Amino acid sequence: MKKLFKSLAILGIFGSLMSTQAIAKPLEATNYDFSFEGIFGTFDRAQLQRGLQVYQEVCAACHSLKRVAYRNLSEPGGPEFSVAQIKAFAAQADVTDGPNEEGEMFQRPGRPSDRFVSPFPNDEAAKASNNGAFPPDLSLITKARAGWHGTPKSLYTYSLFNGSGGPEYVASLLSGYGREAPDGLEKDGLSYNPFFYGRWIAMSSPLSEDGVEYGDGTKATVEQQAKDVAVFLTWAAEPKMEERKRLGLMVLLYMAIFTAMLYLVKKAVWSKVEH
Repeated sequence: MKKLFKSLAILGIFGSLMSTQAIAKPLEATNYDFSFEGIFGTFDRAQLQRGLQVYQEVCAACHSLKRVAYRNLSEPGGPEFSVAQIKAFAAQADVTDGPNEEGEMFQRPGRPSDRFVSPFPNDEAAKASNNGAFPPDLSLITKARAGWHGTPKSLYTYSLFNGSGGPEYVASLLSGYGREAPDGLEKDGLSYNPFFYGRWIAMSSPLSEDGVEYGDGTKATVEQQAKDVAVFLTWAAEPKMEERKRLGLMVLLYMAIFTAMLYLVKKAVWSKVEH
């Protein structure tokens, strides 16, 4: 009888752990159809510019973009702002520079060569302003968060034409707030988001309907803002994506022509040899 009770207790604990794991497992990211996907895909310039606006007006209050310089915004393959626009945009930032002749640091307007200014002077200040949670740098966030990980979509053949799922994860996470948490599992100070691992996240919902006003007249729904900033962060992580794809296609074309030439040479050389 004791063995029976012991076995039932073990099964109960095991079942409870499995249930908790199922609740904690995040939902698979929504498979958005982004313009840059596939070997012929390219970025939508208007969407990149809208994504920058969302980052600047919403995300930049907490998240840094340390690996991106203001001048990158005018380079081919990106948002492609004019040089004058970039100078004006960079000048809005206060950059700590120095030391000067007196050995002191000083503030100056940003230049195109400067990298995006971080919202906090150091990691400890970032944690202190966010209840102990560190807001990650977003420069490589879409490469670090593979939305298809652990699913059949993680296969290379799928990722070749649809990407790793990082942009889909970011867009799904940002638009995934507002759903009801399972009864009895509420956690103080955290927000429920089924797309986040563990489903509880320290970041409250950053986006709201018409939270930004797009200059091109696009309706600023939460999902639209989420997709726009996800595309911008994809470019931030892979600014040479379009150039890389063009080079890859040229290499494939070269290899195809080279292979055809080798075949014709082989046929010509061995054409008079009896087999």
